[in-house]
Amino acid sequence: MSDSRSSRRQRNAPTINDVAREAGVSPMTVSRVINGEQVVRAATREKVQTAIAALNYAPSAAARTLAGGDEIRIGLLYSNPSSSYLSEFLVGSLDQASRSGVDLVVEKWDEETSVEAVVAHLQRGRIDGVILPPPLCDLPELVDALDRAGIPAIAVATGRAPSDLATVSIDDRHAAYEMTRHLIALGHGRIGFIKGNPNQSASAKRFEGYVAALTEADLPVQDELIAQGFFTYRSGLDAAEHILSLIDPPTAIFASNDDMAAATVAIAHRTGLDVPGDLTVCGFDDTSLATTIWPELTTIRQPISAMARAAVEVLVRQLKGRRSPGTGKAEHLVLDHALIRRQSDAAPRMRPRLGGR
Repeated sequence: MSDSRSSRRQRNAPTINDVAREAGVSPMTVSRVINGEQVVRAATREKVQTAIAALNYAPSAAARTLAGGDEIRIGLLYSNPSSSYLSEFLVGSLDQASRSGVDLVVEKWDEETSVEAVVAHLQRGRIDGVILPPPLCDLPELVDALDRAGIPAIAVATGRAPSDLATVSIDDRHAAYEMTRHLIALGHGRIGFIKGNPNQSASAKRFEGYVAALTEADLPVQDELIAQGFFTYRSGLDAAEHILSLIDPPTAIFASNDDMAAATVAIAHRTGLDVPGDLTVCGFDDTSLATTIWPELTTIRQPISAMARAAVEVLVRQLKGRRSPGTGKAEHLVLDHALIRRQSDAAPRMRPRLGGR
């Protein structure tokens, strides 16, 4: 019954042709006004807007694409355990989608749903292109399925080498190298490291940077100081507890994201260690969590919101390039990162430390 009523309302609703007749212009001109194109004269634009208001016309997606309109629907698939990371990513995506005049459809990835079902859902939703933040940016079967379906995608924060898939990232390896070098310069010789989830290519790059800095400084890479994390607070608790239970624990721990670094601070406090007096703790990402715990985290600032905004811009350009053959080359942007010093790092204390806490 509700579908029938909806159909009657749609049949009685004013159309783009009605607006065109009311304004005395062509439907193409109405479409251009709706899409915000600047080629329409101000007087004509005013007439169309007056007609839209008079008829109480609500432009549909079909109307907005009439006569070559640029209505674009972008899908944002997410499956990220860090709410802080996701929050910043959403802010950037929504902001740029609004600025670009495109629709952003946010979809949560359900691990129990097959890749084929997800792609079919996107097709039913008339999604033109898809943004893939981590960890989905590193899911080959999803990227391949989108390619087969003819849906352009952009991978954000991936550590993979550039390919025909558009990407926005930072230099994760060099960022982790800089942080490790910073800790060495403070005087730390035993530096623990909590790895990120192995299903993300950026995790490997960050570990490579840690190893490169130690090797350059002629410091050994010690397996006992390295623990596996999964970018979750819970995994950070487990990893930090393991490292700090060593007979000879490190004087600094570098965690691959802020969630795990915050968990490390919590374990340090629980075991009676002062941060940074007894233990320096550093993170990665510079999410809001970095400044909402005590002490505030020294971390690598990954411009998450800016990366999300850039992803929307690049994808829009790519989609418009498909409509204008010869201009749709995949782009690969590498944004700047920064080492942000706060209160969680210091030189190691020049006194014996008790291990096995």
